[in-house]
Amino acid sequence: MNKPKYQVIADEIKSKIISKDYQVGTLLPTEKDFQTMYSVSRYTIRQAMELLVTEGYIKKRKGSGSYVSYEYLNLDQKNNSKKIGLIVTYLSDYIFPSIIRGIETVLRENGYSLILASTNNNHIDERQCLEMMLNQGIKGLIVEPTKSNIYNPNLSYYSLFKQRHIPILSINAKYEELNLPYIAIDDIKSGHLATKYLIDKGHDNIALITKIDDNQGKLRMKGYFNAVENNHKVFKGEYIYTYDTESKDSVLNQFIQHVKDKQINISAVVCYNDQIAYYIMKNLEKVGVSVPEDISIVGEDNSVLSKLDDIKLTTTSHPQELLGEQAANWMLKTIETGKMQPSELIDTYIIERNSVK
Repeated sequence: MNKPKYQVIADEIKSKIISKDYQVGTLLPTEKDFQTMYSVSRYTIRQAMELLVTEGYIKKRKGSGSYVSYEYLNLDQKNNSKKIGLIVTYLSDYIFPSIIRGIETVLRENGYSLILASTNNNHIDERQCLEMMLNQGIKGLIVEPTKSNIYNPNLSYYSLFKQRHIPILSINAKYEELNLPYIAIDDIKSGHLATKYLIDKGHDNIALITKIDDNQGKLRMKGYFNAVENNHKVFKGEYIYTYDTESKDSVLNQFIQHVKDKQINISAVVCYNDQIAYYIMKNLEKVGVSVPEDISIVGEDNSVLSKLDDIKLTTTSHPQELLGEQAANWMLKTIETGKMQPSELIDTYIIERNSVK
């Protein structure tokens, strides 16, 4: 459903306030100026301005005009309850419920409540999540970055949390442009272990399927390259399959078709995670390609998907609930001491099952 025009205009003005195009305390353009700028009626502009007043972003002074409010820098002081915000890419599938459970358990034991939001791994939803958190009076924010390997237009929102002295912790990945602490699996090691395991089993022609719009995918690909080079193997460009959030299905189906038609001469594949590995395994079976007899598969993350089938996935470890607990403890210690705690890289290891020949 499309937003009403006044909401769209209010969001644009709000974005300019947050990015400091309109500085705190400065006089905003007049309603007539905004009317001309956006080619809308004066009534629409007034609706937008009233919304910004209600949300605390601007103040109106009679006979003077509208100013960017100092209040928006201190919205978190409106509510002194003990709340921690958590933004993840997805709420209900893969490893996320276990991570959330770990965070929520620790917070509940310490008298904090959790406010959840998901971005569906797109920047528009992420912006809405960040705006919501800014208005919720949270004491800290735990965030799984959205499309962390490409430029994020919402980076200015994170600086606003810093201005309000709200600690932010990244989990699973990080925005390289921001100097934020993080807790994550050693993804380079994960990719290396998965590939090295196949090499040790005698596989030379190993494909890689990885995600390229997030930081994890890039690091796991680096681990793949390291293992191949360190073991004096040669990989071919056509063995590397990369996808982003929007192209995932088409790329995975292309890989399956290439294997079926023998367009690539491989004996094994390293997958970005267990979700991808499980999809590949089930769909190869549908086209008559057996795992591990014809193709060996290694996943990453040790998710529930790795143990669903008769053929159980060899994978790398990812203590999801523990990661959540560590993230919550990191946040509570940072709030309690007033000092930012250091980043943490969680070790990983190979979990051998029966998807590799």
